Amino acid sequence: MSIEEARKLADDKELDLVLISEKADPPVCRIIDYQKFLYQQKKKQKEIRANAQKVVVKEVRFGPNTDEHDYNFKLKHAEKFLTDGAKVKAFVFFKGRSILFKEKGEILLLRFAQDLEEFGKVEQLPKLEGKRMIMFISPKAVKKKS
Repeated sequence: MSIEEARKLADDKELDLVLISEKADPPVCRIIDYQKFLYQQKKKQKEIRANAQKVVVKEVRFGPNTDEHDYNFKLKHAEKFLTDGAKVKAFVFFKGRSILFKEKGEILLLRFAQDLEEFGKVEQLPKLEGKRMIMFISPKAVKKKS
């Protein structure tokens, strides 16, 4: 139908004439309530965002000379974080001259990754950034929170 007829039909129904596809031959239009259409689009977008999985990153901090008890304590926390579905950012913080023990820090982080092998996989191997050596571990099986 012609554009004039479509406009007249839309005016009679007190709705809007919306161009759907202008590249088609002839162009495709639809008679709809445009405000209602926009509202439904916003609602769909909001629902998609609500259902999107949010990534939570938990940090575990070590020193280069972390004691065995402290290590085990932090290991248990990291296990819990991974089972809850959060990523773990483990890092060794070097203060002052302790930067000389870079190897100790790397060994500590690799041991940490090995101990958490059944709960998560290493996303980023230990990497020195300034005074920190950082490693990321992501969960293997994510449980849904209810």
